[in-house]
Amino acid sequence: MLEKRRWRELILTLKQSPFFKNLLIVMSGTAIAQIISYAISPIISRLFSPSDFGIFGSFSALVSIVGALITLDYSQAIMLPKEKVEALNLFCLSISSTTLITLLMITISIIKPSIVYSLTKTTGVWPIIFLILSLMVVGINQSCQAWAVREKAFRRTSASQVIRSLSSSSARITFGLFKTGSLGLIISNLIADLAATLTLIKVVLKDLLINNSSISLKKMRLMAREYLDFPLYSATQNFINAISSGLPVLLLTRFYGLTIAGSYAFGVNLLIAPMGLILTALRQVLFQKACEYQHQEKGLFLLYIRTILILFSLIFFPALIILIWGPQIFTFIFGARWFMAGIMARSLIIWLAFAFCNLPAVLFARIIRIQKFVFFYDLALLFIRTSILVIGGLLLKVTHTIMIFATAGAIMNLFLIFYVGKSLYKKELINQRITWDSLFNS
Repeated sequence: MLEKRRWRELILTLKQSPFFKNLLIVMSGTAIAQIISYAISPIISRLFSPSDFGIFGSFSALVSIVGALITLDYSQAIMLPKEKVEALNLFCLSISSTTLITLLMITISIIKPSIVYSLTKTTGVWPIIFLILSLMVVGINQSCQAWAVREKAFRRTSASQVIRSLSSSSARITFGLFKTGSLGLIISNLIADLAATLTLIKVVLKDLLINNSSISLKKMRLMAREYLDFPLYSATQNFINAISSGLPVLLLTRFYGLTIAGSYAFGVNLLIAPMGLILTALRQVLFQKACEYQHQEKGLFLLYIRTILILFSLIFFPALIILIWGPQIFTFIFGARWFMAGIMARSLIIWLAFAFCNLPAVLFARIIRIQKFVFFYDLALLFIRTSILVIGGLLLKVTHTIMIFATAGAIMNLFLIFYVGKSLYKKELINQRITWDSLFNS
């Protein structure tokens, strides 16, 4: 009876917790988005070939790499100021950065288009146009998303996820039926990002109109200097991390061909998608809650540990299923030509399971401003992953290369989780500590 009463009290506490309420709001939208994506995956896998996904994966890798720098990570700093006016100036600084970097990419594409063609395995002017448009949309989306989270507009961010999924799914089916190949996948992704961004812009427009007299170049420069560690360390860290994530597709294309690279891209995307159901929601709500704790001078360590343990418990059994039956699941659902994607998924889940659990480490490292360490961590990770892919590409079969690559990623993610937790614990010893009850209240 005592145990039942404790469980009832815990459930009641969770229901009353603003943190979990917000988490469920965002998760509901992400859940709908993922259900839509998964429902049409068997159709998409038959409308596009592994080589189509290989080209799309290379294009997406380039967008992700440049997109990691597009706002110089000032978009992430939007959450931190207590005053709304300061945050608005950071928002405008983030949009300005997006514009300047997009103009730089236009210049590079005009002067040396061969760079884009060689990396994305495409030809013609349209891929370059879609690359530029994608980057601009990504930057605006990051800025609007950060503002929506700051304002706790979680219903709006949830709706944007559903709209993105619906737009992407319908566009992919349409372009797939017309046999547009990889270009159809690229355009579908752009349409989806644009639709999601338009949904989020409404949140910030009202504040911009009301406080437009408080926005100035002088204040933007002040904010740029105050949060200089974000472009110096956080943005650079994101850039290195994006290179690290995008390299597999690019190097697998180089050593094993587009079909293998496409199988990898397809497998990774399918594994990451259900993880995004939780991580997209948790990233927004946890970052907002942790920043709130920071403003109120509350401890963060217990919140960090609890979140890590919950994530490990959520990923364990799904990861075990993929580890045992990955190839059979992929072949049954998506068709025989995706058997290799299932073989890769069996190895990749080892890495992705730990990557799933390291989200609190990445977010809390920014809040306690240890981006310098994470920067060097990501440098080391990039070096290790690149070395494995290059040496494996020269000497090993693709299955062996992917297995070593995944194991190294798992070990490195576990190290990051431990290090950030240790840093938070030391901070708790210097400052005040918190109780478990405070994780669900306030």
